[in-house]
Amino acid sequence: MNLSETSQHILENLSPIDHNQLYSYTFKKLEQWHLSEQLAHIVNTAIWVAVLIVVLLVVDFITNKLIINLVVKIIRRTKNNFDDFLIQNKTLVYIGRYIPLSVTKYLIPVVFQGYPPLVGVLVTFVDILMVVTLLMIIRSIFKVIRDIARTKPAFSDKPLDSYLQVFEIFLLFVGGTIIFSIITGNSPWTFLASLGAASAILMLIFKDTILGFVASVQVSANDSIRVGDWIEMPKYGADGDVIEINLNNIKVQNWDKTITTIPTHLLLADSFKNWRGMQASGGRRIKRAIHVKISTIRFLTEEEIEKLHAIAILSDYIEKRREEIKAYNESTRADASMPINGRRMTNVGLFRAYIMAYARQNPRIHQGMTLLVRQLAPAETGLPIELYMFTNDIRWAVFEEIMADIFDHLFAAIKYFHLEVYEAPASDDLRHLQLMVGKLHD
Repeated sequence: MNLSETSQHILENLSPIDHNQLYSYTFKKLEQWHLSEQLAHIVNTAIWVAVLIVVLLVVDFITNKLIINLVVKIIRRTKNNFDDFLIQNKTLVYIGRYIPLSVTKYLIPVVFQGYPPLVGVLVTFVDILMVVTLLMIIRSIFKVIRDIARTKPAFSDKPLDSYLQVFEIFLLFVGGTIIFSIITGNSPWTFLASLGAASAILMLIFKDTILGFVASVQVSANDSIRVGDWIEMPKYGADGDVIEINLNNIKVQNWDKTITTIPTHLLLADSFKNWRGMQASGGRRIKRAIHVKISTIRFLTEEEIEKLHAIAILSDYIEKRREEIKAYNESTRADASMPINGRRMTNVGLFRAYIMAYARQNPRIHQGMTLLVRQLAPAETGLPIELYMFTNDIRWAVFEEIMADIFDHLFAAIKYFHLEVYEAPASDDLRHLQLMVGKLHD
């Protein structure tokens, strides 16, 4: 006995009215109208099909129009947002579809009593629809659980979509096994046994899914990436925020608002930069240099030092350096007539000290993180004076504004230290030089 016959047998035993009696009663009434046996069966079946349609319309009205609509109205009035996910994921809609299917399965043996071969086919078909609908109910319930978990801070950055997709694959496998069992009338274990022989083919078909699942588990376990992280993968043109992590790919919204999709397993095969550490630290790094024209670097005279002493944030440093230099030169008896004897202040040294003092008193620079002003190796572009520090605001637009303000000020201030910023000759410079050479020849 297959599943359809078993279910029909159970329904007949549970029914308070015998199916044969219902069908026979209407059939005998039709025979009294002097209809042939074949025509009586056809008309009788048509009557019961009409009854089935009416019953299903009544059940659908009671289930969906009255009960479920009432539940939806109650849910919308509650202050709790969690039950709203039942509406968003259509859980109640799928439940409303399942109830008429159950009634249909119960009435099929009555309606088609005159056509026994058709009863088994229709019951099998309805059983398949009930299994599919039940799977949809379970899937929607897990979607509700996912949406509820997203509202919790502990799960807001977890790849919940990946977990849901793994469960959906498992649910699809279970549903397929049950449907196969319904159609063939065989035990589900027979299907699973035959599936083992085809495991190599299935692994080939689901290779990307398996790789994605393993990658999703490792990414989650290692906490290497979360939804909302800013990542960079130049190889794939990704530079922006992670907006979705699912079983097969990761979606990154770039700063130009384009979307880059990266296969999840590539996060394990290739390197990427995650800016989460910067965002969590509360500071964003400035690492930029001012290239000083080397020919303008020199010792400062006392008059020039005295003028620079008027700079408020530099005066204490100059006083301290004066005392140190004076003590050193006196101890070494340096000949002051030659500037390179002993120690002297240089304009580039005071400029570095000024940048440091300016950064120390800047309220938009993070004082608890690395802050230094250093010289890099001189090159054909001059002497790089690099600023290495962190802003106390990690927002991109604010960061760029802070950095621009600092360098605006320094480019304007450098001339007071008798220094020049290196820049390559422009066409106007070359024309001016040519003009000067022409005047000399004249």
